[in-house]
Amino acid sequence: MATIEAGTKAPDFELRDNHGATVALSDFRGEKNVVLLFYPFAFTGVCTGELCALRDELPRFVNDDTQLLAVSADSIHTLRVFAEQEGLEYPLLSDFWPHGETSRAYGVFDEEKGCALRGTFIIDKEGVVRWSVVNGLPDARDLNDYVRVLDTL
Repeated sequence: MATIEAGTKAPDFELRDNHGATVALSDFRGEKNVVLLFYPFAFTGVCTGELCALRDELPRFVNDDTQLLAVSADSIHTLRVFAEQEGLEYPLLSDFWPHGETSRAYGVFDEEKGCALRGTFIIDKEGVVRWSVVNGLPDARDLNDYVRVLDTL
């Protein structure tokens, strides 16, 4: 399965967030750029570090022009506790059932481990992927890369 590349229309999805609300990528079309971040599991070292780094720079990623959406295959209940524990005030979306369906659509699901790889997609207001990066499970991403790309949109 190939990863979605820049210039490609981003696959739409509807997932439930850590509060049980349904969030669709298309909700932001024409309104905001989206930083769509896939991560393997809540409560793990590298994932917690990445998501807390985003929390600490949140105005760069959740504002009038941009919305951050973080996706894992954890249940909404796990995500709710994780968000509360870490003070994460942006949507954590559950790709729990059908298990990994959205991660698969973006080409970042690890079938063997049953979780998403560390994939990030920056999607413009028209719903087109403008940039992406996919790292292996142990390799954290650099959020400064996201800022540089968002500055060009």
